[in-house]
Amino acid sequence: MTATLALDLPRASVTQLMTRALRLRCPHCGGGRIFASFFQLKTNCPGCGLRMERGEADYFVGAYLFNLIAVELILFVCVCAFVVFTWPDPPWDLLTYVTGALMLAGCLLCYPFAKTTWLAVDLAMRPLTREELEWHQRGGDVGDRELPHL
Repeated sequence: MTATLALDLPRASVTQLMTRALRLRCPHCGGGRIFASFFQLKTNCPGCGLRMERGEADYFVGAYLFNLIAVELILFVCVCAFVVFTWPDPPWDLLTYVTGALMLAGCLLCYPFAKTTWLAVDLAMRPLTREELEWHQRGGDVGDRELPHL
């Protein structure tokens, strides 16, 4: 393969990748219906054929961490604002139980967004080449073949 293959595949901007991801669409092509259920992505994008895990079994480990950190940061800002507005007598017991419940709910509700956002960040850092896309469309991981790296 030649280096020109990486250039002849249209690339989305980082803004496009992130916007598509936050809309729960394929970051590469913008196609919808990439989720089999609320918590599970389909194996491949129905539009472009991109394999959602990009050839690695533990691909979404970073998405789990990203999800946890994002939810904690959002919750931290909300709790700080609540304490400031209820100062000098914040309801500490209520705050403890509500934030615990919100943390669990936030992690569950933000999970699909973390997966698509993680994929978008990966596509921004490691742009998709035509060779890799063809590998994904063929089903990837056929035999002993690994993800093609250029």
